[in-house]
Amino acid sequence: MPDLLLIYNNSAREEVWIIFHKLFNKKRLDDIQLFSTFIPMMFSTQTYRSRRRALQENVSNGIILLMGNGEASINFRDNTYPFRQDSTFLYYFGIATPGLAAIIDIDENTATIFGDEMTIDDIIWMGRLETLKEKAAKAGVSETQPTKRLAATLLEAMDNGRPVHFLPPYRHANLIKLTQLTGIPIEQLTGAASVELIKAVVAQRSVKSEEEVAEIERAVNTSVEMHLTAMRLAKPGMTEQHIAAAIQQVAQQAGGALAYPTILSVRGEVLHNHYHGNVLQEGDLVLNDSGAETAMGYAGDLTRTFPAGKTFTPLQKEVYDIVLNALESATAALKPGVRYLDIHLHACRMLTDGLKSLGLMRGDTDEAVAAGAHTLFFQCGTGHMMGLDVHDMEDLGEQYVGYSDTLRKDTGTFGLKSLRLGKQLEAGYVLTVEPGLYFIPELIDLWKAENKLTQFIDYSKVETFRDFGGIRVEDDVLITANGHRILGKPLAKTVADIEQIRTETGQ
Repeated sequence: MPDLLLIYNNSAREEVWIIFHKLFNKKRLDDIQLFSTFIPMMFSTQTYRSRRRALQENVSNGIILLMGNGEASINFRDNTYPFRQDSTFLYYFGIATPGLAAIIDIDENTATIFGDEMTIDDIIWMGRLETLKEKAAKAGVSETQPTKRLAATLLEAMDNGRPVHFLPPYRHANLIKLTQLTGIPIEQLTGAASVELIKAVVAQRSVKSEEEVAEIERAVNTSVEMHLTAMRLAKPGMTEQHIAAAIQQVAQQAGGALAYPTILSVRGEVLHNHYHGNVLQEGDLVLNDSGAETAMGYAGDLTRTFPAGKTFTPLQKEVYDIVLNALESATAALKPGVRYLDIHLHACRMLTDGLKSLGLMRGDTDEAVAAGAHTLFFQCGTGHMMGLDVHDMEDLGEQYVGYSDTLRKDTGTFGLKSLRLGKQLEAGYVLTVEPGLYFIPELIDLWKAENKLTQFIDYSKVETFRDFGGIRVEDDVLITANGHRILGKPLAKTVADIEQIRTETGQ
């Protein structure tokens, strides 16, 4: 092994020196080896220019203000959470640096990034990094201004009666900044956000380019490795935390991070279960919902459910196959022009038919789904949009992202109110398909006490499942011109394939 490895990030143009053995005693060139990681940090300059140009064409006039994120402290100022740039800022500028904002002047056809260059104190603590001007140039922006100039620029535009378009802020720090910059009270900011800009951003970001699909697929492939790691590692007597830690290691070793907090639990009926303190027992089902985020911010989102031991029990196999059948049937129906609401209802009908075969439900399937009887077992939506955010653009509002002017989200019906995507699908959309069955004791008790929908539900049979847990199976899918494509390397999802992996672990 050479005494010094030089790892070169070709896209970011940053050199990282890793010192081995007796670095300072070695002078020979032969002892230095060059590696190129080829980890992309930004797309091409032309990509960002084209994205901003397309945005300008869909917003009438005035200026567009895009707020980047700042760093957030954990327990004192200099101990911060891992930084994550705002996804819309990333989409149009690609710069993952805290403390930035940008203005796109629609009328003047210009873009300006506001931020501060490194001070000598910054350099002492962080080392010399790329300048803001250098980063801006990669995004095709020639004009940069210090942060203190942002307020004056906005004030001038407002004094001249020019519209200032901004997106609804989701971080408290940006709420405060926007109030200070615009004079709009905090409680009115969300309502003052530009609907015209929201719709333009959603329309553009919803349709993924080829380079975006490639980046998403990179995230999905890492997510596949995370799930294989969990399937191979898990065994009775092991804590959930042990497996969750191994999953996170895979994500970080790939150069990225977790796309969202891992859901890894033997209590799969808890939909967003981030508690990892349980110990796996023989006979348990392990539900793993985890995904990777690439260095560029694109997400993967997969779920698999597998036995803590080597095999599923006969009953677990039956329930698992019902969920898998719903997944495969719903996925097969994906294509442009189909409403995802109808995909969701189709999955609900498939689950209902399966539950009827187990004796848990009865009656006409269509009537049962129309009445919402299936939601005792399937309380959430079948999927959501995915991209730079694991729930893509959710900060812009589910009505704009997942629905349309002609299809309003049902916010009052149990089950449907949790469906994040209902609108007609288009080629270039990337979304999840994730049906499941969840046996929640508290919900069973509530419905049973109310004698709710007894014409469709056999509560005596349901009682025998109250400790069953939950099963979910999830894939990430691209809508193509003529149909769909499941993204990423194949990941075991049949009972036979999962049991083969579990058996090979040698536990």
